[in-house]
Amino acid sequence: MMDYGIHIWGNENFIIKNGKVCINHEKKPAIIDIVKDLRNDGYKGPLLLRFPHLIQKQIENIYGSFNKARKEFNYKGKFNAVYPLKVNQYPGFVKNLVKLGKKYNYGLEAGSKAELLLAMAFNNEDAPITVNGFKDRELINIGFIAAEMGHNITLTIEGLNELEAIIDIAKERFKPKPNIGLRVRLHSAGVGIWAKSGGINSKFGLTSTELIEAVNLLKKNKLLDQFTMIHFHLGSQITEIHPLKKALNEVGNIYTELRKMGAKNLKSINLGGGLAVEYSQFKNENSRNYTLREYANDVVFILKNIAEQKSDLEPDIFIESGRFIAANHAVLIAPVLELFSQEYSEDKLLLKEKNPKLIDELYDLFKSIKPSSALEYLHDSIDHLESILTLFDLGYVDLQDRSNAEILTHLIIKKAILLLGDKQNPTDLLAIQDEVQERYLVNFSLFQSLPDFWGLEQNFPIMPLDHLDKEPTRSASIWDITCDSDGEISYSKDKPLFLHDIDVEKENYFLGFFLVGAYQEVLGMKHNLFTHPTEAIISIDEKGYEIEGIIEAQSILDTLEDLDYDIHEIMDILNERISNSKLVSEKQKKHILGELYLFLNDNGYLKSIDGKED
Repeated sequence: MMDYGIHIWGNENFIIKNGKVCINHEKKPAIIDIVKDLRNDGYKGPLLLRFPHLIQKQIENIYGSFNKARKEFNYKGKFNAVYPLKVNQYPGFVKNLVKLGKKYNYGLEAGSKAELLLAMAFNNEDAPITVNGFKDRELINIGFIAAEMGHNITLTIEGLNELEAIIDIAKERFKPKPNIGLRVRLHSAGVGIWAKSGGINSKFGLTSTELIEAVNLLKKNKLLDQFTMIHFHLGSQITEIHPLKKALNEVGNIYTELRKMGAKNLKSINLGGGLAVEYSQFKNENSRNYTLREYANDVVFILKNIAEQKSDLEPDIFIESGRFIAANHAVLIAPVLELFSQEYSEDKLLLKEKNPKLIDELYDLFKSIKPSSALEYLHDSIDHLESILTLFDLGYVDLQDRSNAEILTHLIIKKAILLLGDKQNPTDLLAIQDEVQERYLVNFSLFQSLPDFWGLEQNFPIMPLDHLDKEPTRSASIWDITCDSDGEISYSKDKPLFLHDIDVEKENYFLGFFLVGAYQEVLGMKHNLFTHPTEAIISIDEKGYEIEGIIEAQSILDTLEDLDYDIHEIMDILNERISNSKLVSEKQKKHILGELYLFLNDNGYLKSIDGKED
């Protein structure tokens, strides 16, 4: 049976048991059971499930790997990590992260005023805060306030104008002052989609000339003691280890050169983020070519080697890996509303006493198809349908003939695929599936919940939550419920997704979209005014699971208010227009107003089609 590559991307977090996807932790509950509980409590539409134990696992993995490497290489520098809030600022994630990271002194990174204020409110006491990105005087002043509050904060300078502002503000404010970091513009560049985050033409950082000028400015203004860190960033999702090794050699030498210039309190190198997550479901399509252990060992070994060569202090290591921490913890669940070919059922055939010859031939193909003839009949049926469509355009067959041809062709295709099974050459079967793919209408917005698929063509693991003890036979394209043709995950014969041929009128069929905890929520857009789905935090122990921390999806009124509509004005206008209507009675008007009130106070996702719950 198909495991949907769970052994590649699952990181041993999920397993298949009794035909269901289960969380591989403690009691190992099935995700479908959690979903059914939430739906029984009235939460319909898409759901986002958060698993705090997976946040804890990733934190433990990072600290454990680096501390093991430090011990193995007898590394004298310390290891520190901060989480970049830009990756996911939702409280259901951040509050759990801070709590779970407390014993490690795990800190936070901010890239804006709002994020810095969030960090100042929620960061663990004494844990580091780093501030990256462009800064104005107000943001720098907030950084000084954080230091005055007792936070261990470092302001990383992206340009000399920021340093000059810090120097001015330092003269006006009280002690203590924030630490100062300098972001280095390396010649070494990253790889992949985010390669431009590094390299000499990158958006951020100081050139060698500017670094020298910055150190001289700090000396002149007696702030050199506050200079404690240099920082670089090769980009999100570093897929290959070689560019990182090259960058570490470059930045390690810059570190020792700056210390030679008198920056004796410079003791930290911040690697930024980029530790990659494995998103691939398919063999030979890996998203990264290294392990966390290799990553940690290379960082520690290279920095130790440079320090020994230069007879200098081994630097403290900082990393700002957010994707690696956040991606695993969240799973998007969405119900399938419709399979588009299911309208082509045998009971909808309306054959005439005298049909066109091609229709009779299609019917004979359908009734006589066998495993030995399945591939031939499949191809013949597709050819026959094309001929019928041509005849329809020319006026030689009518709409009923066209309907019969479409139904028979789809019935033959479904029967042929079942009969062929694994007897067919896999390459040939994939080519066939590309022609006969099924469209699954799924109750979610791709733009809201998987924006990186739309914007960057980043794939996410997708699989059904149950029926995994049966072979999936339908090559699947996934359509979301937006009225945008880009809201589709198309079938690809290079990365084929197969799903089950389910009658959704008789049973529910849920898809899970995995590794969606990084960036997808905060980048999600309200296309068609679909909002962030209902979310729930799931804690798991040896007895089972508990659903806690449910945050229901915004209502339509709340969504409109976010767009600066006056919701009271909307209600008043609707009320007035219904009241003035001459088409309905006074009793009907009250009923209509009540219905509208209920709709406006519910979320915008689909609840039913043809009277059936999603």
